[in-house]
Amino acid sequence: MNNDKLSNKIKQGIDDLFYIWLQEFRNTFRDQGVLIFFIIVPLLYPLLYGFIYTNEVVREVPAVIVDMSNSSISREYIRKVDATADVQIVAYCANMEEAKQVMKNREAYGVIYIPSDFSKNITKGVQAHVSIYCDMSGLLYYKSMLMANTAVSLDMNRDIKISRASNTTERQDEITGYPIEYEDIALYNPTNGFAAFLIPAVLILLIQQTLLLGIGLSAGTSREQNRFKDLVPINRHYNGTLRIVFGKGLCYFMIYAIISIYVLCIVPHIFQLNQIGMPKDLILFLLPYLASCIFCAMSLSIFIRNRETCMLIYVFTSVPLLFISGISWPGAAIPAFWKYFSYLFPSTFGINGYVKINNMGASLSQISFEYYALWIQTCIYFLTTCIVYRWQIIRSRKHLVKRYQELKTTEDLNKEHDRIH
Repeated sequence: MNNDKLSNKIKQGIDDLFYIWLQEFRNTFRDQGVLIFFIIVPLLYPLLYGFIYTNEVVREVPAVIVDMSNSSISREYIRKVDATADVQIVAYCANMEEAKQVMKNREAYGVIYIPSDFSKNITKGVQAHVSIYCDMSGLLYYKSMLMANTAVSLDMNRDIKISRASNTTERQDEITGYPIEYEDIALYNPTNGFAAFLIPAVLILLIQQTLLLGIGLSAGTSREQNRFKDLVPINRHYNGTLRIVFGKGLCYFMIYAIISIYVLCIVPHIFQLNQIGMPKDLILFLLPYLASCIFCAMSLSIFIRNRETCMLIYVFTSVPLLFISGISWPGAAIPAFWKYFSYLFPSTFGINGYVKINNMGASLSQISFEYYALWIQTCIYFLTTCIVYRWQIIRSRKHLVKRYQELKTTEDLNKEHDRIH
């Protein structure tokens, strides 16, 4: 008899699990708000980001010249800067005030100032200086200006050293120009572009944020439709913690398994971003990342009281989470408090692990810290999710008992019992 009772309970639990899974699927595709966050945003947002940054780098940044030296060597410097792919000289100004006005009119994004003693100092063997002023509203403008002027100054330095060395062979000229030969190689970002650096981190963060918003919106809807404003509906199928957690979680996991393939594999291929990771490692890494994001979102849904709350709480967190992940801002420069605070979010380990696998070709053994951290987060957030839903089930029972006590007649009790079942 005990075995029969246990088998019946297990069968009933499995039936309820799939009932909850099916109901969650129906609610997801019936709710336009949840559908937007689960389907529309993951489909369109990566494409929008990709098309915005598809050029990778900024070329031909407009710049103005203030040449107070007006010498042959200063004109040579200007000509070489203009010949680079990064800077385009659009005007020559008589002084800095005139150059400032050009920048205020947004006709240029940088000023190259050559002082009057530029040529004299080079002739006398004294170090000369060139000043660069850049519009810092866009760091890519500064990068292009700096790279172009640095390359030209190094090239002219080499020519000046060779001309003064009185060498007799080309080999001597090579050694004089570059006593230590160097080669500049951009690791894991061959184009040295912005899209290859930023978009992978944005894609992995997008999965977490849309899950937070979609699950939060669904939780708000559940509370609004519930008579007692609880997260768990009054229904006999929802009378167990594990069946609720696994039923809802399975629904979200199945949806985002397909979404993740599109976001993390197809989108980078469309925009020809760097992809050198092994598919097996990427799939195994995504399992704990999706699970931790889902259970984290389900745990945090306890704070959502209505549909609009999730928009107010979660939307603004995207940029801070990107910064404290250590990708957009160097991890070594992040204060210890914020570094450990970032460990609360799956996106921190997800961004670093995905970039290492997809862009750097790392294996799972080489990202063991991020991989095991995500599994630890999955376990912790699974427990918190179970606690949240167990508490909600107890609240629902208390409200239901109170409701039965308020009913006066047998007919009212029968109606309430039929409605619940």
